[in-house]
Amino acid sequence: MPITPDDSRWNNLGYWNHDAARTYPDNIAIIDLCRSEPRELRYRELEERLDRVARLLTTAGLKPGDRLAMSVGNRFEFIEIFFGAMRAGIVPVPLNTKLGADTLDYIMRDAGCVGAVVEEAANPHVAELAEAIGIPVRFAFEARPGWQEYEPALMASEPHFDPLRLADEHPSFQPYTSGSTGKPKGVVLTHAGQCWWVRCLQKYWRGVPGHRALAAVPLYHKNAMAGAIKPNLSWGASVVLLPNFEPRRFLKTLAEYRCTHAGAVPAVFTLLLQERDLIASLDFSALKGLKIGSAPTPKELLDAVEAAFGVAASESYGLTEGGPVMIGTPVDGRPVPHGSCGVVWPEGEVKLVDADGNENGSYGELVVRNPGVTPGYWKLPEVNRERLHDGWLKTGDVFSKDPDGFFYFRGRTDDMFNSGGENIYPLEVENMLLRNPAVAEVSVVPVPHRIKGEVPVAMVVKAKGRETSEEELKAFCLASGPAYAHPRRIVFVDQMPLNGPGKIDRKVVEKLMRERFGTLGG
Repeated sequence: MPITPDDSRWNNLGYWNHDAARTYPDNIAIIDLCRSEPRELRYRELEERLDRVARLLTTAGLKPGDRLAMSVGNRFEFIEIFFGAMRAGIVPVPLNTKLGADTLDYIMRDAGCVGAVVEEAANPHVAELAEAIGIPVRFAFEARPGWQEYEPALMASEPHFDPLRLADEHPSFQPYTSGSTGKPKGVVLTHAGQCWWVRCLQKYWRGVPGHRALAAVPLYHKNAMAGAIKPNLSWGASVVLLPNFEPRRFLKTLAEYRCTHAGAVPAVFTLLLQERDLIASLDFSALKGLKIGSAPTPKELLDAVEAAFGVAASESYGLTEGGPVMIGTPVDGRPVPHGSCGVVWPEGEVKLVDADGNENGSYGELVVRNPGVTPGYWKLPEVNRERLHDGWLKTGDVFSKDPDGFFYFRGRTDDMFNSGGENIYPLEVENMLLRNPAVAEVSVVPVPHRIKGEVPVAMVVKAKGRETSEEELKAFCLASGPAYAHPRRIVFVDQMPLNGPGKIDRKVVEKLMRERFGTLGG
């Protein structure tokens, strides 16, 4: 029997796959490739370990509402700790393991973490920071003085936990967004809002127990959780976990494990396409579709991915504080034009507004409202007053909408800059450059200019086997778009600086370019 509203598990995200575990106990839930030998975890075992985690943490003294810092790599234990803590009302704070010590220290102190689970191999700083902060409840994957060793402690815990009835507004987990400026912001996401979206997935996109998704992007990031873990493990399907992304291993795993689906950020697929010889030699006959998201996806990349793998590649849109994915493939099966994120998904509201807050039917900043939207950023009342109004969240993302209801991402409100009186969105210049076959990746940022205030410059990775020059690309841009938008300088690099989730780190690109060029213009 499915979980019903009178069951205390109804609005507890920790039980998102409880029904699947009862229906398909012997199905493989996770194939973990982080070890020397693959580790298969069946639904029956995962369900038991989730209860053990809830029991372990409560026995250690953590209470509902307590924050639990998590620094764990891509392994099945991440999933059991993340959702097992939620069963007990404890709030996981998943840490971006690529961050530096200062930022990690800030996040754990800001969240008020009183518990920590640490895999030192994921990040060498977190254990020492937890000790310095004085976090009292500590579990480590490796033996460490003053810490309980995670696996032995878990297996000593009872394999049963009585569900707690939590208030709808009880926080489920608290990720931190990097943002474009300033310190990371804690995003409070409620159990009721997250469970609402799981039920939407089951209602509108019912999965197939035999499907198998490949996840290689970090589990602390929404792309992996929303694209692979939550949907597949809520309907009896399975997930193959890679500890990190490496193009050739990703491709071989996709073929060897007969994966039906995979998703990642655009940078991942750009790197995969550099291995066309390997792609051509592998059997992807089980593959049914590919999802690209979490960052702007050029039409040219979607075209190239479909041509290389022979399956549909689609784009969708969502943001951490917005709750679920909000824009994606229509439920009526209409094809999505490449370059579009799709249409508004069921049971959520969106609108486009201009700079004065007036609704515009075809162009403007996207504003969203649904049960999954954050009730507020953690301890940031001024940001909440600025971005949240009557349940509506200002996303900071600019879209256009065509007459058929398809949305097209145009840029960030805080990325736009003015050059000699003209507004420039870097994404539009990037898309122009990506139409040149010699360009594999690009990031456009502003640098100071003595006359125009700021002008665009570009960091470019050349496509494998292609050659071009700065002058050729400048000429290409001048012929393809407005003169004011062409990049005044172009720097070629072997690879882009990426942040933890695998997106191009625009802040690092801008810092490097400003250091290199200073102020242009005579």
